[in-house]
Amino acid sequence: MTKVAFLGLGVMGFPMAGHLKTKGGCDVTVYNRSASKAKSWVDKFGGASAATPREAARDCDFVFACVGNDDDLRSVVLGPDGAFAGMKKGAIFVDNTTASAEVARELHAQAGKLGLHFIDAPVSGGQAGAENGALTVMCGGNEAPYKQAEPVIMAFAKACRLMGASGAGQLTKMVNQICIAGLVQGLSEGLHFAQKAGLDGEAVVAVISKGAAQSWQMENRFKTMLDGKFDFGFAVDWMRKDLSIVLDEARNNGANLPVTALVDQFYSEVQKMGGKRWDTSSLIARLNR
Repeated sequence: MTKVAFLGLGVMGFPMAGHLKTKGGCDVTVYNRSASKAKSWVDKFGGASAATPREAARDCDFVFACVGNDDDLRSVVLGPDGAFAGMKKGAIFVDNTTASAEVARELHAQAGKLGLHFIDAPVSGGQAGAENGALTVMCGGNEAPYKQAEPVIMAFAKACRLMGASGAGQLTKMVNQICIAGLVQGLSEGLHFAQKAGLDGEAVVAVISKGAAQSWQMENRFKTMLDGKFDFGFAVDWMRKDLSIVLDEARNNGANLPVTALVDQFYSEVQKMGGKRWDTSSLIARLNR
């Protein structure tokens, strides 16, 4: 039985770790900063919990993490109680956090010095994708450990691909967020225009969704957007964190992202409206103020 640790049991990590246990058939030990969440996971899925990332990672073949940001990731990986301190030689760390390419390369290099492997493997598909085991995983790292990790990752994924060297997974996730930002703003403006023009929004979408305007966001969010309900997915606070990573990387590589920068500012307005925890489709709310 494959021995796995999972660090971070938020809205994504909790079900992802569950799929590794139930669908993947792994022996899973979990760690979470708040021990009560780890206890809830064990109560639901079995397995075990540990008091530190180091303890969770001991003797594991794979260690997964899904935490908040670069600093959170370093805190569970490095130091005397970090996962790297407990991992056996040749073990593979799979990071599902959406973080910077810089921290991915940093931890990849550190892992190599310790005889470990590190794969940056951010995910797309949101809470629903995590709960349904249908995430898309984009990976960066060395090919041999990736090939070992892919069958395990597929316990919570519908698609998984190695995109290149260390950091390439995070860079691909940045592309994902750039595309979503512009798409949701366009959809928000279209629905806002339809309402102002006196059209039946649902009828409009029923027609245009059969053509070139169709998207996942349109199919899954148009109704709640028209109803002004925004409790159905990835929070604005997290999107702004991701877009900050994107814009920092763009400053480094010279990419020109005017729409992404503008939409980031629109999300800051949503935050000021009280929408920090609203889902990303809430861009329409600032248009309807």
